[in-house]
Amino acid sequence: MTTDATRLYHNPRCSKSRGALDLLREHGVEPQIVAYLDTPSSAAELRGLLAMLGLPARSLLRAGEEIYGELGLADPSLDESTLIDAMVRHPRLIERPIFVHRGKAVIGRPPENVLSLL
Repeated sequence: MTTDATRLYHNPRCSKSRGALDLLREHGVEPQIVAYLDTPSSAAELRGLLAMLGLPARSLLRAGEEIYGELGLADPSLDESTLIDAMVRHPRLIERPIFVHRGKAVIGRPPENVLSLL
C-alpha cells in the first residue's frame, strides 16, 4: 500500500470510526476503506503508520481491550517489535480510526481530528 493513498483504517461497528468517515465524505473525501479487523496489517505496514503518526507503538494500543490485559501489554519493558507483533496478531488492539492522507496520518479520536489533514 502506498504511503500517499488516502485511506481510513475503519471499524464499521465503532461510532468514532463511522463519524470520521461521515465527516470525510461531507468534505468530499472518499477514502479507501481498510477493514483492518478483516484484513490485518503487516508489521511493516504498522511501522509505516506509526512513522506517519509520529507515535510509538504503545500509543496505538487500545488498553481497554480484554486481550491487552491477557497479553500483559501494560508491561513498560516491552519493546516496539513486541507491541507491533501483538497488534498484527490481535488487530482489535489497534486504536481507530486512522486516517492517512498525503503521506501523513492521524488518529480520528475525536473524529474531527481527520479534518486536520485536509
